[in-house]
Amino acid sequence: MSQDLPDFITYFLDPTHFEHPVTEVKLVQTHISFVIIAGDFVYKFKKPVDFGFLNFSTLAKRQFYCAEELRLNRRLCEEIYLEVMTVNKTADGFCFNGDGELVEHCLKMARMDLEMMMGDVIGRGELTNDTLDEIAHRLHDFYNNAEANLDLDEFGTARAVSGNVLENFEQTETFIGGGALSQKQFADIKKFSEDFLSNEQLFLERAKDHLRDCHGDLYSANICLGEKIYIFDCIEFNERFRYSDVAADVAFLAMDLDFLGLPEQANYFIDSFVKVTGDATLKTMLPFYKCYRAYVRGKIGLFTASDPNVDSATAKACTENAAKYFALAHSYATA
Repeated sequence: MSQDLPDFITYFLDPTHFEHPVTEVKLVQTHISFVIIAGDFVYKFKKPVDFGFLNFSTLAKRQFYCAEELRLNRRLCEEIYLEVMTVNKTADGFCFNGDGELVEHCLKMARMDLEMMMGDVIGRGELTNDTLDEIAHRLHDFYNNAEANLDLDEFGTARAVSGNVLENFEQTETFIGGGALSQKQFADIKKFSEDFLSNEQLFLERAKDHLRDCHGDLYSANICLGEKIYIFDCIEFNERFRYSDVAADVAFLAMDLDFLGLPEQANYFIDSFVKVTGDATLKTMLPFYKCYRAYVRGKIGLFTASDPNVDSATAKACTENAAKYFALAHSYATA
């Protein structure tokens, strides 16, 4: 583990520094978060980063987005997302919700059953069509209740969508040739995306009925398949990544199933969702949004790998995964 961790993160890696029973502490890092798993709870801290599309650079911004993460994720996981907490300096170290100097904010969550995380269920070969049907119905209810009174001009047009899609190419151009993304992949995916975005009428027709305040990060790593299906960790930091065609949301999970070697299950999930929703034109959007989602996952892998706080083994694994995502995006773009 890197020695450049914030002092309060290092402090809470000690199991004795919690008020509730903890026998072991695990730290998980992404390009934007430190996540500490301790006993029956999970503590999520936002890194002080600014990627343009995401800005956690100040304490006030991190407090605001912790509150947004709590509010938005309670739509699908009310029992899991518990509270926003402060991290305070003490004479001996740090504490939560104390009286000392405020040094950080974090989100406290109930720990879910790690054995029932969708990725682990898939790894054991236990994902069933019945579960995919349940997810489809859960999402149908979620989208029906999600905010739909959104600005079509700002979020529903091809021009608006292009802001998200084309930004990815700007942010990854410097990584070309670094082992994960080739020049040909970059050029082919970019052309495919631009060509699809030229169909303005298609986007406008979809936006009239299918634009919602969605989840924004809907893939297996953010789904727990227990007695109740929990879909967690939605996008809180940028509305334009969450306000979208529902096709962009469900395409993410379908892409993820493709990535995990389950194309038949991916098709079944989409068919199930279309059946329950009656969304006749969703499949028209799938290749485009699958390509977009795969490319985003590749980009995030590169961002995480280049984070100086990430250890070398994690950086290597993220780079290798990024290469697989870019290859998948390329397969959608050239099919």
